[in-house]
Amino acid sequence: MAFDKIFLNARFDDGTPHHIAVKDGRIAALLPTDAPTDGAATIDLGNALVAPGFVEGHIHLDTSFYGDAWRPHKPCTNGFNVHERVAFQAQNMAEAAPMDVRARNQLDLCIGHGTTQMRSHVMVDGSVGLKSLETILRVREDYRGLIDIQLVAFPQSGILTSPGTPQLLDEAIGLGANLVGGLDPASFDRDVEKHLDVVFGVADKHGVDVDIHLHDMGTLGAFEIEQIAARTRALGMEGHVAISHAYGLGDITMDQLKSVADTLARSGVAIMTNAPGTRPFPPILVLRNAGVTVFSGNDNIRDSWWPYGDGDMLRRATTLGYRSGFNTDGELRVAFDLVTASGAKALRLEDYGLRVGAKADFVTLDAEHVPEAVVAAPPGRAVYKAGMLVASNGTIVGRQR
Repeated sequence: MAFDKIFLNARFDDGTPHHIAVKDGRIAALLPTDAPTDGAATIDLGNALVAPGFVEGHIHLDTSFYGDAWRPHKPCTNGFNVHERVAFQAQNMAEAAPMDVRARNQLDLCIGHGTTQMRSHVMVDGSVGLKSLETILRVREDYRGLIDIQLVAFPQSGILTSPGTPQLLDEAIGLGANLVGGLDPASFDRDVEKHLDVVFGVADKHGVDVDIHLHDMGTLGAFEIEQIAARTRALGMEGHVAISHAYGLGDITMDQLKSVADTLARSGVAIMTNAPGTRPFPPILVLRNAGVTVFSGNDNIRDSWWPYGDGDMLRRATTLGYRSGFNTDGELRVAFDLVTASGAKALRLEDYGLRVGAKADFVTLDAEHVPEAVVAAPPGRAVYKAGMLVASNGTIVGRQR
């Protein structure tokens, strides 16, 4: 086979050196370093650690203020309250730079750090209609070739409490959204069954996946998770549903947690956590040991929910490890897995990884191995998409628009 190009002297996590041969944007072969190049174009990676491109499993391209004027954080008046945060967000968005500008700023940030796959939630509800989705769809098209983006139609203002939202979610899928979302069926809409009727009804009608925000704590959150899992099994959607945040899993007894974990594993429902701030978050190892797919994302980046976020999924792995008390090399590799292979599994990316047949999406890291990369989050990365250099040292270089 004639290769389009060969990346020389790539070092994998296990220490083995390879040449990565690419054909039509995919990994065509992993060659020994003494293999002939047969005249193919070559790029010497200089024995850098090579990892698959990072998977950003949960972000909000429409609501970030990254690159815009600094906006001081407004605390809730009486503890964390989703309704109040949504109200703050509406106030801030009215004064923000154009959405497409802010979304591009955030994409450049994420790609520069090594993200090649992304799932973004975009507001679709009675407060904004389909306008935000239409904007982000145009941005996604402009960035095709730099990053692959899944979009979730996200009812940030609720479904039942926001007139017209069920129809809008249905229309959003026809417009180009890839998944349908939900938000706190009990505490926000105050009707778990009717909320899930809409979410899973849209998913079943269009044959799309589901990703539901769930902030509710304790046994209420656990109950909602069990109801989502039951819907998943009833519709034969195992492997097609994710629950984002699931704070309640970090706020119940170990016996309760193990029971819910078994339910999640049987239902094939994945859990997204970004281990935010002082919030309880799902115990990663307990869930993984039960067979649950756990993945991660940066979530909000400098928006109305908090002022933090740098778009770096490797640094997110650092946070996951730190908050989980991960210290051994094996545990640090788990943190890395959440932003790579497990993220790919949750997003159902069948052509992901450093293997023959996968997309040639990878990032070079200045580290001895994955554990060191997780604790150091080294700069100076080169990011390749389909075998093309798209970012170097945090700057986009492969813009195709």
